[in-house]
Amino acid sequence: MRIGNKGGNIRFKGPRQVGIVCLNYRDFTLNTFVPSREWIAVATYKTSDLRKGLKVQIDGEPYLLSEVNFVKPGKGNALYKCKLKNLIRNTVLDRTLKGGDELEVADVEELETQFLYNQAGTFVFMDSKSYEQYELTADQVDDYWRYLKEGMPVAMVLYNGNPITLTPPSHVTLKVIETEPGVRGDTATNVTKPAKVETGGEFQVPGFIKEGNVIKIDTRTGEYCERVSME
Repeated sequence: MRIGNKGGNIRFKGPRQVGIVCLNYRDFTLNTFVPSREWIAVATYKTSDLRKGLKVQIDGEPYLLSEVNFVKPGKGNALYKCKLKNLIRNTVLDRTLKGGDELEVADVEELETQFLYNQAGTFVFMDSKSYEQYELTADQVDDYWRYLKEGMPVAMVLYNGNPITLTPPSHVTLKVIETEPGVRGDTATNVTKPAKVETGGEFQVPGFIKEGNVIKIDTRTGEYCERVSME
């Protein structure tokens, strides 16, 4: 059985040990007695919902959807070529889905935390409400270290109560500390160069960016957005 909801789909799987299932959803009411069985609601994403950054569950393990490419062959169904990172083992899985396929939403919890510091490859965060501290390894943080500044708000992702990864803000502002001088009067954005920022990360920026400038970066793509005025 399947019931649509605003955030995706809900399907039922089971069984588990109990007796009565009672579900009320707007005008839909299900009251069923099934001896010693319970059907469990599971949220899913359709292929049309897929985008980079979603957390899904495959074979009982959480994955981060790190890349989605839509392919429309001359004949046949549309295909979605996905690259997924296992959030526990840090392995990468390639999977091709057909239009209409679904992926289960990962059963993870997100906490509002604050990045404190990085000590010898161990990244320390603090729960903004309980002040409990969590640690992530460099492998768990992955490329997100490029965006992390002390005091930055970060969503910590927990699986079975254990921290496994993080989700930074969608955009961050970072100060450029090292880059080649630009050509005077050059304001073109199609000519880029590497720039090192205060976190130690490196990004491609327009040629007119110079040391001391503050830039906005999209953490979902790692791309430069704009130069930020600090006045």
